[in-house]
Amino acid sequence: MTTGELAALADAVRGGRVSAAELLAEAQSRIDQHDGAINAVVARCDDAAERSAKAVDAAVAAGRDPGPLAGVPVLVKDLEDVQGMVTTQGSLLFVDAPPASAHGTVPQRLVDAGAVIVGKANLPEFATEGYTENLVFGTTGNPWRLEYSPGGSSGGSAAAVASGMVPVATATDGGGSIRIPAAFCGLVGIKPTHGVIGRWPAQDWIDMSTEGPFATSADDLALLWRIMVGRVDGDPGAVPTSMLDEVAEPAPARRVFVVDRFAADAALPENVRAPFEDAVEQMGGLLGVTPVRILARDLGGDVDVDDDWFTMATAEHVARFGRAWVEQGLEQMHPAARGFMEWGLRIGLDQYLAARRRRFLLVRSLDVLLGDDGVLLSPVNAAAGWLADGRMTIDDQRGMLPPDVFNTPYTNISGHPTLSLPAGLTDLGIPFGLQVAGPRYRDGLLLELARRWEQEYPWPRVAPGYRTWANEVL
Repeated sequence: MTTGELAALADAVRGGRVSAAELLAEAQSRIDQHDGAINAVVARCDDAAERSAKAVDAAVAAGRDPGPLAGVPVLVKDLEDVQGMVTTQGSLLFVDAPPASAHGTVPQRLVDAGAVIVGKANLPEFATEGYTENLVFGTTGNPWRLEYSPGGSSGGSAAAVASGMVPVATATDGGGSIRIPAAFCGLVGIKPTHGVIGRWPAQDWIDMSTEGPFATSADDLALLWRIMVGRVDGDPGAVPTSMLDEVAEPAPARRVFVVDRFAADAALPENVRAPFEDAVEQMGGLLGVTPVRILARDLGGDVDVDDDWFTMATAEHVARFGRAWVEQGLEQMHPAARGFMEWGLRIGLDQYLAARRRRFLLVRSLDVLLGDDGVLLSPVNAAAGWLADGRMTIDDQRGMLPPDVFNTPYTNISGHPTLSLPAGLTDLGIPFGLQVAGPRYRDGLLLELARRWEQEYPWPRVAPGYRTWANEVL
């Protein structure tokens, strides 16, 4: 049976078998050793981290419990605030911004649980792409194969965890940004039901973005989910804790549906279709259910899901910064971020509101299909991988990825919880991710499914050539 590393590390700190200072020194050493090739860590806060580690060790010495993540080193995606650090969002336009005056919601919850923040992780500018590159910090490689991308937008976080540099790194998901890098880096990740993790301030993509965890094991994923969840003042969609579907033996999934793509009924590439079909068969066997095939048009009808996501996300991002600010800053943006913003500048009010209204149809369609006990399987990504700089092949132009490689935005629009499960490798030598969407507010059902999947089909904790944590340190 698999067990989580995070609880083992925290237990060792609480029991005095290792100190928080020693865990921090180990993380710093691993970053020094590996990050030159991967480029996942964009800033460090060594002095603040050492003070935090000393505080954890002092609490242990005084007989106090620092929390379920006692002394565990954490990286924070450079979209989230860390007190005393600049939140650059991977943009030249924010490199000189003032340091944050307080931690963001999830970083604060991790610190309250005893974690030690060691620095910031890379992302595409404004978190708008599925590969991790920007003009400030450069390109992040996938530790499974460095010339390929770890995905995005939480690619720096995923690459750092998959290479064992840190046991935990934070992630957000507005269009697949937890699931895409989790899939490509061999991690298990969950985009929670929207509202399960309270959001403040308002997200750049108002109703589509949420924070959430990925991890090297299902036990760690469940632990991080429990630490992160909870309402926050100001979030109109926050879910009361009493509504949460906890992890302890929730009712299992009893119906399994399968869709190749959410946005179109085009065939999958063969190097995606083959591992997907294997994973579907395995999931059906695990649950003792015969999967039922559906088509994208059975869910979305005539709605172009990718177009609606892009309409809402780009328009809302322009509104977030202000049209004049965006227009003045275009020349300083990465080509992908610039293309994203230019698209948003062209969206009219009627077009935006029509997409917002169609969101209700998409939510209802998936609600009706899944009921209380159904899950929907698909590939996380409709491509086996792409190069670290966002090109599908070396002959392509650099810029925005083609929309047909993504298979994630539907559940950002609908708000349904969605897993990425490691399910073998593609012919590129990069992990394949099986996507599992579940009923809204049934996050516990998916977390339990992840635990059962790992028991039956265990995956490597880290990429080849890198070291795990609990087994190596304790």
